[in-house]
Amino acid sequence: MIIARPLRADAPARNGPLRGLSRLLPGPLLALLLWEVLGRALADAFVLAPPSAILVYLYENLGLMSRALAVTLANAAAGFVIGNLAAIALAVLASVWPRSDGVVRGLALLVFCLPLVATGPILRVVFGPGPWPQIVLAALAVYYTTLIPLLVGLRAVPAGWLDLVQSYGRGRLAALLHVRALAALPYLVAGLQIAAPAAFLGAMIGEFTGAERGMGVLTLRAMRSMNVDMTWALATVATFVAVLSYLAIGWLARRFLHHEPPVILAAPTGAGKGGRGQGALRGLLLTGAAALLLWWGALALLDLNPFFAKGPWEVFSALVLAPDAAATRSTLAEALGQTAIFLVPGYLAGLAAGALLAMLIVLVPRIAGVAMPLAIALRSVPIITTAPLVVLILGRGALGTVVLVAIMVFFPTFVACLHGLRQAPGRIIDVLDSYAAGPVQQLIRVRIPAMLPAFFAAARMNVPASVLAVTVVEWLATGNGIGSLMALSASLSDYDMLWSSVVLVSILSALGYAGVGVLERRVFRVYAPEQLQ
Repeated sequence: MIIARPLRADAPARNGPLRGLSRLLPGPLLALLLWEVLGRALADAFVLAPPSAILVYLYENLGLMSRALAVTLANAAAGFVIGNLAAIALAVLASVWPRSDGVVRGLALLVFCLPLVATGPILRVVFGPGPWPQIVLAALAVYYTTLIPLLVGLRAVPAGWLDLVQSYGRGRLAALLHVRALAALPYLVAGLQIAAPAAFLGAMIGEFTGAERGMGVLTLRAMRSMNVDMTWALATVATFVAVLSYLAIGWLARRFLHHEPPVILAAPTGAGKGGRGQGALRGLLLTGAAALLLWWGALALLDLNPFFAKGPWEVFSALVLAPDAAATRSTLAEALGQTAIFLVPGYLAGLAAGALLAMLIVLVPRIAGVAMPLAIALRSVPIITTAPLVVLILGRGALGTVVLVAIMVFFPTFVACLHGLRQAPGRIIDVLDSYAAGPVQQLIRVRIPAMLPAFFAAARMNVPASVLAVTVVEWLATGNGIGSLMALSASLSDYDMLWSSVVLVSILSALGYAGVGVLERRVFRVYAPEQLQ
């Protein structure tokens, strides 16, 4: 489990906000100037709109953009509230009834691994026209990012405090209200900061599945008409909203909390040494049983038409028992193979880029003023608006897909690794200084081993994020892979294939998450054995 405070320089706090602002401004201003020059130089290529053209477009279409933004913000806000309330309720349940913790975390991971590209069309059929598909997708996008911090925060309490509550004859509920809730507030804020941009992304994906209004609808229009200025204007507005929401929640936290919120990058690894294998197997079986029960129960409760609402048995039949099961499996395998060709290189490239930039900033701190603002802005652009831009610049081939996956993976890895590199023990650094060891030697021998827990935490969290990125790109741009197959299945009403794709992608994402955890434990046995205690 990695808990990192938001990256910030210490100097501005000591020397006032103006000096801090002066240190941060050159990077974005330089980027804007370069953007303007490149946009004008590539005006005939129709791939890049300069900031001046974007401002002109926004001014001329202010009413259209304002109405679309209001619709998307309303859906995102509703999903944000619903998803976070659900996360809080489940975190409280796991705290009051500790035996449910493993199942709650397992189900949360499965929900996080659901491909939104396929979930959107299913929700559109379930709810029909209206805002509910967008709201539900926004709730699904924020559910996990709030639940995991809360599960950690509700346990971030000294045991003596809980013993004190118990000594007064009070139970778990009193401990939750008077001790755990206060300790968990910073963690809740951290989850909300991450969830706010995610809710906006979920609402936009929902609008792609048949909504009548919203930022997602305008993005589709811009893609189909190859309107470069409109595409870049939508991306700019979406980025501004995401950054503003992130900063606003952070400001509220600093205003009302004594401590800045941490950033939670992964769930705790679980129990200790004894019985870890049996406990993991038991938790896996319970989670699987709970997921199947919820799946079947939801279909029965909503009384959905079996033509499009497929339950566990129907999916099993489509993959194993049906006369065309072999053809279905072959189609899925081919699509997954096409996806893996882009997913794995993009995932690894994003991890490598994030870790290398963090190391470079540690070695050359002066570049942080340029790198940090650009990295934050890059991460804040929703993948829905990033995909058309990258396709415009790099085309619909392998390079564009790999770059988009790498973008999704890059920033969480960068933040985690930069924090980890700065956690190197000061006494060991002093010893190396006494032997005249340079920054590179300190990096290799001390800082990189200290970075490994943060790196692997980000690597686990980025597995579902990379799957989301590649399926969205396949859906919108390339026309290949499992993302395209899910979109095509929805358009053809081939719901056996659609539900089978959802189940398979979710299971493989969860297995990828677990696989990175297995590699993490093997590395830790050599470089960080204290993490396995």
